[in-house]
Amino acid sequence: MKIRRILATAVAAAVTTPALFLSAAPAFADTKPAAPQSQKPSSHEDDLDDMPSIEELKAAVAVAQKAYDEAVADLAAAKADLKALDKADHPLQVKISDATKAADAAAAAKTAADDKLAKAVQAEKDVLAKPDATEQEKADAAAAVTTAKTAAAEAATLKKTADDEAVKAFKALFDAKEAATRVVRLAEKVEKTTKQELADAKEDLKFAEEIEGECKVDDAVDVTLSGPKTVTAGQPAVFSLRVTNTSDRALDVVDAFANAVRLPKPDEVIDDETVLAGRLIPIEWSSADVLEWTPITDKFESIEVGRLAKGASYDVKLRLTVAADAPAGRGVAFAYAEYENKDGSCGMAEDYPDVEFSILAAKGDKPKPTPSPSTTTPTPAPSTGGNHNTTQQGGSSNTPVKGSLAATGANDTLPLGIAAAGAVALGAGALVVARRRKAGADA
Repeated sequence: MKIRRILATAVAAAVTTPALFLSAAPAFADTKPAAPQSQKPSSHEDDLDDMPSIEELKAAVAVAQKAYDEAVADLAAAKADLKALDKADHPLQVKISDATKAADAAAAAKTAADDKLAKAVQAEKDVLAKPDATEQEKADAAAAVTTAKTAAAEAATLKKTADDEAVKAFKALFDAKEAATRVVRLAEKVEKTTKQELADAKEDLKFAEEIEGECKVDDAVDVTLSGPKTVTAGQPAVFSLRVTNTSDRALDVVDAFANAVRLPKPDEVIDDETVLAGRLIPIEWSSADVLEWTPITDKFESIEVGRLAKGASYDVKLRLTVAADAPAGRGVAFAYAEYENKDGSCGMAEDYPDVEFSILAAKGDKPKPTPSPSTTTPTPAPSTGGNHNTTQQGGSSNTPVKGSLAATGANDTLPLGIAAAGAVALGAGALVVARRRKAGADA
């Protein structure tokens, strides 16, 4: 069981509820109702219950190590058994040696018997050729031939028996080598499998330990996301994101994250081996402080809110542009936020809201081109709280947040693919899993 796959499924479930985006089963049934015009944040705690603890992962490593060690020992033993078959003192080699000697002796005995028979036959001919040969001489010569024939026949039988035994001995060795070779091959497969399982277990433990930290999941920052019910391919659609400081103090550094993706069709199978990069929907953001549309990329994935005073909100416009050649279907946008203070405290939002929407195919033969970034100045997002009491850090840098994986970008070694692209699923989702698990363990 791969912890990263657990994270992938958990986070994907959180942003594509009720379907598991990365499961092997078809996602999003045709009967699923359309997403409402504006949705409230939703919590998906139950999707993360399968996250193993550090102790469980350490135990898994120990089990995998034991299995690997045993496999290595079994492989070494199998190879030794195969090699031993070639040693002269091996019972099968001894049997072959004995059988070969017996066959050689039987062959020599048969040769001698055949020679004796040949001489007896010639002697009889010589006797019969003598004009003065007596009947007794003739009888003795004939008896000698009969005796020689019997001995030759017995020698031939003994030789055949010895030859058969030698063949059996060689076949026994051949069969033993074949069987030993099969055992070696099987042991090699087991060793390879257990080695990979051990590597996976160690990787899972390392990953879990890396995302273990002091940052907590709390309600200090609240994130809301709303947007249109339908989006037309090739045409930009604007969503509204608001980050609010609900704590009793100012938050020194606040970052928000957003991503969007086209969801699979009802009959489409998506798993962690599928190449899904083409499903990501490009997002640009702007605010009252950053007037130009700023693209969210792997390098600059955060929306840097900056300092957020107690009770203050920060509003962001998100512009999503589905590829002009994208087919009709469904999509989802989701967001997340985290904070860090100068005193070292940090935390992550409890919820990462998502908004589902229908994707309409582009109209006409020539879809409208996607507007270029940084060419249009948007109207600031409407806000009841306004972007007040904040210190904007700018959209061209990526300030890391303590205890977060957000600064690492979307790690392409994870099978999270679409739903985990950027910091929402990897940096945020993975940490949410870890923090919630840790919080539950400490409770």
